[in-house]
Amino acid sequence: MDLGPLGAWLPPVMSDTTPAELAVRLEELGYPTVWIAGGISPGIFEVIESVLEATEQITVGIGIVNIWMETPESVTAGWHRCEERWPGRLLVGLGISHGPIIDAFTDQTYRRPLATMRAYLDALDARTDPLPPERRVLGALGPRMLALAAERTAGTHPYHVVVANTAAAREGVGPGRLVAPELPVVLTSDLAAGREQARSQLTHYLQLPNYANNWFRAGFTEADVADGGSDRLVDALVAIGDVDAIGARVQEHRDAGADHVCLQVLGPRPNDAGVYAELATLLGATRRG
Repeated sequence: MDLGPLGAWLPPVMSDTTPAELAVRLEELGYPTVWIAGGISPGIFEVIESVLEATEQITVGIGIVNIWMETPESVTAGWHRCEERWPGRLLVGLGISHGPIIDAFTDQTYRRPLATMRAYLDALDARTDPLPPERRVLGALGPRMLALAAERTAGTHPYHVVVANTAAAREGVGPGRLVAPELPVVLTSDLAAGREQARSQLTHYLQLPNYANNWFRAGFTEADVADGGSDRLVDALVAIGDVDAIGARVQEHRDAGADHVCLQVLGPRPNDAGVYAELATLLGATRRG
């Protein structure tokens, strides 16, 4: 699937609009792809179908289905419903989530993430109506999950990564596989204020070991994830500044091996259509490094 070099990343629930309403505007602005987060509750395909119904041709990615929340049967059925009505427009991301989330919000016990994901893919492939490997990606971070993504899917859609993580993802999946990182952005002329806005929205993620371990592999330390995150880590994770500064960070990820970068708007106007309109000038400005 051709996602284009730049897309948007949206949560499944927003305070002032809906993913479907914002996706319509994103399509008007020329964004070729919109990703919708899977969240921590089942039922993501209802949101996805509303986005596909409201739009004309924009590609929709699920970023990601939490495999503890959706069964292989429900994912396969959801994909086939969408493929029948809107052929060629849906890419399904699958993710293993995090121990603290699964232990807190489900009656399941988080265990053996690599083996659990492999078994989930086995269950998908064992069906008589499987979700094709080329229409699924993993939210892979570490080297073993990246290897599984390369073996069994179209590639990886990693969340909250620094440029070095994108380079490692490209190395991990090899050529010919998709690398499509999410990039948080704060559009601002005030770096200090933008940094604090980013930090306030990163606090939860700093406590999740799968993300922290990925940043450690990129050279960050325990001190960087403590006390709300160091300036060094926040600046590396989030593109903060004007349109040119954000475009430069997008290009860094592209140069590191990303095929596609999807922007999540943070700051005082999260998921704001006006911010995406300003960033739309970047749609024709990125190139593969």
